[in-house]
Amino acid sequence: MNEKLHGGAYPGGCGDVKDAVCIHTDKIYDSCKDKDCIEDARVYFTAAGQEIIDKAVNVKCRKSEIIWVFTDVEPVPFNRGYFTVDLKFFFRITLDVFTGVGKPCKVEGLASFDKKVILFGSEGSAKVFESRYRYDSFDEQLWQKTNMPKAVVEVVDPLCLAARVVDINDKLCSCCEELDFSSVPQCVCNVFEDALVLGGENKRVFVSIGLFSIVKIERSVQLLIPAYDFCVPQKECVASSEDSPCDLFEKIEFPFDEFFPPERDDCKFDAPIDLRNGCCN
Repeated sequence: MNEKLHGGAYPGGCGDVKDAVCIHTDKIYDSCKDKDCIEDARVYFTAAGQEIIDKAVNVKCRKSEIIWVFTDVEPVPFNRGYFTVDLKFFFRITLDVFTGVGKPCKVEGLASFDKKVILFGSEGSAKVFESRYRYDSFDEQLWQKTNMPKAVVEVVDPLCLAARVVDINDKLCSCCEELDFSSVPQCVCNVFEDALVLGGENKRVFVSIGLFSIVKIERSVQLLIPAYDFCVPQKECVASSEDSPCDLFEKIEFPFDEFFPPERDDCKFDAPIDLRNGCCN
């Protein structure tokens, strides 16, 4: 391995290796991707929002956003090296609420989703001590801790698939679980203009959400890697210009694609065989 690092070109063809360096980084030990369809997740509103919902005849889901994902990692008993990752997703749901003839009202609410995965995180019994620099103060000493892996969640804003408003006496309302507001982080509550309410409503809203996520378990490790050179920027910094707006506009290329959208390349799509004209063979 050392001969490859110190002698000749790197197998990837990126040039000569100058040295082998040791870096401290996070290594992914295990990961998984998932595609969850969350059906009939209840949406919670502020008092003002719930007042509008109680008058609603129909609702339409305009947008759903990720606010926060809470993670908790625990070892799996009797299965060394594996860990459960408990996830709790918090979503901000934006609805168009129709109360009659006229323009719909925009109302925002909170929805949540619980999920659990099991991933391999290996074992480690070392205890870790770190110091963190603080300006004009003593360095903050991070307390002793066990060498547990950490969970990392990557998620994009979900797709809002459907929304419906139901009466409080509907059978769907009788079987849904209530959200424990004490488990909602304050940073999530601060997203809304007022406190969320629970109870006393006449109607409830349920949404269906399509969620894409990647969950990873990482550990801090030291790795020996080949070093080619320092990353020296090659591009010159461009200072702000005092050119007139029309001069700046002249430098912008004409957006032909906006006027003439490109045609579909049949070779890049799942077109029927008889439409490909043999070009994909």
